[in-house]
Amino acid sequence: MKRSGKWSILILIILGLLIASALAACTTSQAPAATTSEQQASEPAPTAVPASPKPIVVEVNRNVGAINPTSSLAITRGMDKVAQECVSCHAKETPGIVNDWRESRHGHVGVSCLDCHIVNKDDPTATQHETLIGTDTYISTLVPPSRCAECHPNEAEEFDHSGHHRAALQVEGKDAMQKLIHHHEGQDNPEFNNASQETGCMQCHGIRIELDDQGNPTPETWPSAGIGNVYPDGSVGNCTVCHTRHKFSIAEARKPEACASCHLGPDHPDIEIYENTKHGQIYAAEGSTWKWDSAPDAWEPGDYRAPTCATCHMSGIGELTTTHNVSERLYWNLWGKRSKVRNSNDPMSPLTGDGEQGRAKMKMVCTSCHSERMTDSYFSHGDKAVNLYNEAYYDPALKMLNDLKDKGLLKENPWADEFQKIYYHLWHHQGRRARQGAMMGAPDWAHWHGFFELQQDLYRMQDIYNYRIENGKIEEP
Repeated sequence: MKRSGKWSILILIILGLLIASALAACTTSQAPAATTSEQQASEPAPTAVPASPKPIVVEVNRNVGAINPTSSLAITRGMDKVAQECVSCHAKETPGIVNDWRESRHGHVGVSCLDCHIVNKDDPTATQHETLIGTDTYISTLVPPSRCAECHPNEAEEFDHSGHHRAALQVEGKDAMQKLIHHHEGQDNPEFNNASQETGCMQCHGIRIELDDQGNPTPETWPSAGIGNVYPDGSVGNCTVCHTRHKFSIAEARKPEACASCHLGPDHPDIEIYENTKHGQIYAAEGSTWKWDSAPDAWEPGDYRAPTCATCHMSGIGELTTTHNVSERLYWNLWGKRSKVRNSNDPMSPLTGDGEQGRAKMKMVCTSCHSERMTDSYFSHGDKAVNLYNEAYYDPALKMLNDLKDKGLLKENPWADEFQKIYYHLWHHQGRRARQGAMMGAPDWAHWHGFFELQQDLYRMQDIYNYRIENGKIEEP
């Protein structure tokens, strides 16, 4: 026992000496040589290097910020050589796109870049970048909904029957809207009169996309995040508004934020309305814990505790199947000047849909969580608010407007006429907020941002109307 202890001590001493020796050698090899003050004084000053006339090329590792840390991962299932080259090149040039695609359902099943972007040689959007020149492969920057419809025909057809279908077409077809954009907002500026459309209108409504001489979309019409884009092949829509590229996530489209980038603001504050509801309250408190990625038609209460926009207007729930026709479950038109019950099969009509069927279907959504008594009473409240707006606010306002028009007591420029501006705000802003807030269960928007402001609008319009009728002139009182 004693001899064993002596050997242990000896081994420890030897190890300590070896470690100390190694540390000393390391320090000596890394330490810079000492320089005396005499040596420093005798060394010539460094000569300034003139600036190089050549451009400086900065090499950047484009994958440094890649979402997927395994940037060498190759997904090649069922993909031909050209498609694999697309992925390989874009993984370096635009890694964000490839990382999105890798995590998408498309990536998982081998839907490649070419499956969406390839076109025929004679397609007006056909182009070839440097790696494709000399081949028979032509691609397009644009992916129209007609291409999506090749795999998702039901969704595309449902969209074409919805109010979303006309989003850009109705702006394009309204002279008053075009005059507002170019003359009033654009001030007929020869160079910039379309700016408000490029940065505003078309980013929600969409635009008719035009092409330059090379087959590329023009900067005046693209990029456009609008849901009603009209593509060069004539197809209408923009699936990536809700399922943003290149992940195309069903979970993303089910969240209210997917709708919020367009359905907000003073004229249709639907996301603010949702946040004011009990549904929105529960979503804000618990939404991060819900299950968002269930298969289509399998996303049901239990995956979530309160509905989102998609739940009520699009998702399969109970006996209802999924739909991309967002007008299918609606009764009223709540955005028009005067609300009417929907009764048209024409997607270009503001009354597209079947109101009676729409109300029945929406009640099926509600009764998945609420009793029939509560559901019936809820819609009774909302219908009263819509009818109050129609009869007590819009009808009197329209009568005054027509009387003044008949007597020549309106200014030619509606945006310089106080009466006409208030009339516009009455239906387009406050009136929509009152109706939509009431039908979607948002008390603050129905009342304070709705009817409370409506009554002030009406009283002011009556003052202006009486002054002009009594005095026979437009001058403001």
